[in-house]
Amino acid sequence: METNGVRPTPEQARSALVDTERIQASAQALAATPWPNWFFITLTLYVAALPIAYGGAMASTDWLLPGPAWMGIMLAITAVYGSLFAVAAKTWRNKTGVALRFDVLPKRATVPLAVGLPVLLLGASFAFRITGRPVWLIAASLTGAAVSVGFHLAFVRLHRKTS
Repeated sequence: METNGVRPTPEQARSALVDTERIQASAQALAATPWPNWFFITLTLYVAALPIAYGGAMASTDWLLPGPAWMGIMLAITAVYGSLFAVAAKTWRNKTGVALRFDVLPKRATVPLAVGLPVLLLGASFAFRITGRPVWLIAASLTGAAVSVGFHLAFVRLHRKTS
């Protein structure tokens, strides 16, 4: 803020700091904007389908479909999800100039999600293999979808609070 060798006044310096903080907060809010709705729906469907596909692949005997068919389904939905994630990230970056970031989300929400969701989705498949009862897969599928919706709503609320 120095021009022609003149130092800024304390008020000008404070004003510049406030402007800098406002720009940083704005950039963080932009990066924390919720996923597009189509990707949120895709993510929720993927989370709901994964325990059933993984459970079918892990079943001790053929359950509804042969094991290799379940593996093919699981690989196919994962490839589709990965492709759509790349499209969502690229679209967001082109639209805003900011890459999708998860570091702006509160750790108290993201750490339990990153640990708990895989345990839920994969643990149900192990329980299904041991017991042979598909209720484990259905419960994990519904719980995973509910967690996805809840996390999305929290994401939306965080965005509204910071913007």
